[in-house]
Amino acid sequence: MENGNKIVIGYIPTRRNVFSRDDALKYKRLILDKIKSFGFEIIDIEDINEDGMLSSDNDVDKVVKKFNKICIDCLFTPHCNFGTESAVAKVAREINKPLLLWGPRDESPLYDGTRLRDTQCGLFATSKILQRFDIPFTYIINSRVNDEVFSRGFINFIRAANVVKKFKKIKIGKIGVRPRDFWTVISSEGELIDKFNIEIVPFNLGDIVSMAKELVKRPNDNFNETYKFVKKNMILEISEDSLKNIIALKVVVKKISEEEGIQAFAFQCWNSLQTMLGVVPCLANSLLFDDRIPVACETDINGAITSLIAQAAALDKKSVFFADLTNRHPEDDNAELLWHCGVFPYSLKKEGSEAKISMHPVFEADNPGICNWEIKGGDISLVRFDSNKGDYYLFSGQAKGTLGPKIKGTYLWIKVSDWSKWEEKIIYGPYIHHVVGIHDLISPVLYEAANYMKEIRFDPIEPSAEEIKNWLACRI
Repeated sequence: MENGNKIVIGYIPTRRNVFSRDDALKYKRLILDKIKSFGFEIIDIEDINEDGMLSSDNDVDKVVKKFNKICIDCLFTPHCNFGTESAVAKVAREINKPLLLWGPRDESPLYDGTRLRDTQCGLFATSKILQRFDIPFTYIINSRVNDEVFSRGFINFIRAANVVKKFKKIKIGKIGVRPRDFWTVISSEGELIDKFNIEIVPFNLGDIVSMAKELVKRPNDNFNETYKFVKKNMILEISEDSLKNIIALKVVVKKISEEEGIQAFAFQCWNSLQTMLGVVPCLANSLLFDDRIPVACETDINGAITSLIAQAAALDKKSVFFADLTNRHPEDDNAELLWHCGVFPYSLKKEGSEAKISMHPVFEADNPGICNWEIKGGDISLVRFDSNKGDYYLFSGQAKGTLGPKIKGTYLWIKVSDWSKWEEKIIYGPYIHHVVGIHDLISPVLYEAANYMKEIRFDPIEPSAEEIKNWLACRI
């Protein structure tokens, strides 16, 4: 049974019989109340034994059977006292989902010197067995239930688990072939499916265009609703026929996504489409981004994969945007232009920025369908999944929006601490000018997710991996 877009946590508190049962039960409840307050769905093991805790290898098969039937997405094994390391490791090995290891900090010994839990000692034991079994896991520093380090680490782990969940079942729609001169977006469909089970589903651009033309003749409710939204919210500098063709294109692509379970698309946005339909698809793509269906330009399959990774890191609650790294700021050495012809989501438009739909500013012929607006600034993460000769990398960096000159198309100027380091990282890569942006700070999420994504090297620029570890541990 699949869980769709929700994340389901398998809650497996553990104890060891030689330590206080009552204290372990108390912490089992305290921890459960705390994580329930975050709003995620939690499945416990209260029906497995009297304590609702894992304390014997004899219960391993029952726990595994229950969680495999429910299809949980990750495991949380709080050590409510020392814990039972063998049982935890056996469950983790069989279920093979992201695993969070943590235990609440021990209080002072009793007046006679008795220690009730020895939680930290048990965490050392369990971590050793997990490593012996080659089980990747996430660890939060031994801390109190209400400490910031626990809340920060727990939420970051759940977001990372969502990335892992979505990455394992990626299905990309490839509409048309890559533009002839764009060698930068060459990718290996065979490697992607062999290494990561990422499926690429090809679609003939001519078929998509035919479906769009037919929809213009016989518009449905989805077409009419999208048409009304655009007419109400955007300034149109294109013809009525062009607008209808673009909207039909959007509705057709979304329908394919829903019918075939495709989460993102790589679109050959030029130049065959202009000959066949007389438009550029930028407005259509912008609207699809706000439906949480990312569309990568120039048939950039790795860009489409990147979009899904970034979107999942925010628990699929925020729109991402697909951008070119385009120009350095004319006055600020540490600022850069994020731009694309006009595909940034309308929902991200900066307040006060006009939303115009116009002709393409670069192509010589009339090519209607470009969006023109600046998007809001604030905290931004930039991500790129890419490869070279069979090796795969996940670039991540964090920036802030800044002021800069007005540009045709959709855009945002961003500022970093030292752009020269970013530029060198991208040049020596293996990366290209395409990145995915999101209004969130997701580098710590990707750092943790990469722990579970085999054959992918996490490659951060700002913050560094060490800075991320320090942030998660509340050392900074």
